[in-house]
Amino acid sequence: MIYSLKNKIALVCGSTQGIGKAIALKLSEMGCAIILVSRNEEKLQATFTELDTSQGQKHQFLKVDFSNPLQVKQELDSFLKNHSGVHILINNSGGPKGGPIKDASTEEFISTFNQHLICNHILVQALYPKMIELEYGRIINIISTSVKQPLPNLGVSNTIRGAVASWSKTLANELGQYGITVNNILPGATDTIRLKELAEIKSQKTGQSIEEIFEEMANESPMKRIAKPHEVAAAVAFLASPEASYINGINLPVDGGRTKSL
Repeated sequence: MIYSLKNKIALVCGSTQGIGKAIALKLSEMGCAIILVSRNEEKLQATFTELDTSQGQKHQFLKVDFSNPLQVKQELDSFLKNHSGVHILINNSGGPKGGPIKDASTEEFISTFNQHLICNHILVQALYPKMIELEYGRIINIISTSVKQPLPNLGVSNTIRGAVASWSKTLANELGQYGITVNNILPGATDTIRLKELAEIKSQKTGQSIEEIFEEMANESPMKRIAKPHEVAAAVAFLASPEASYINGINLPVDGGRTKSL
């Protein structure tokens, strides 16, 4: 089955690398006009040139830094003044540095909370009224399997991802009456820069090679491999499509079966 998003507009956060970029590329192939969002203008421009335009899509990009929620709100409000609205919102942002929760500073929790939950909330509040008018709304949050099963040495991430999941479920309960769905994608180990950085940190601490660490990660999944970003993007594409109109308020792991719970 081929899903079409022709005449739809998607705002994709963290869309210049990894999972976010794969999502932007996939949705553009489905006919969707993309608004790329990132803090790096050079990478935004490079990704912009890779987006599919074969169905007449007109893409845009917005440079914002999610470490500054006030700036995100100001830039977004200014951008939307001359915009007809957005049908699909992909909340996606890089995770915090790793480490045990007992050693985490309060500043780490606050900055990560701002970057993820507060910025997500700013985006939703700015976009959902138009989704109601347009009679089409998909809000998809890229989180982590840690909302089902906390991951070792990712204390701050485990905590904030859980908060985002609960926020998302509450939104799903409130916005469902308008035909807006709110769902979470929970990627497992995925071949991204973020995963490489975590592996490098572990390598420095343990003396293991990066290759050995990646093999360990792969073996945690019944499929014995790490996911590719496009595999996560495919799940997002379905949830963003009209066919997923009655799927609301769920956590969908894309982890090859690594998570032990249902």
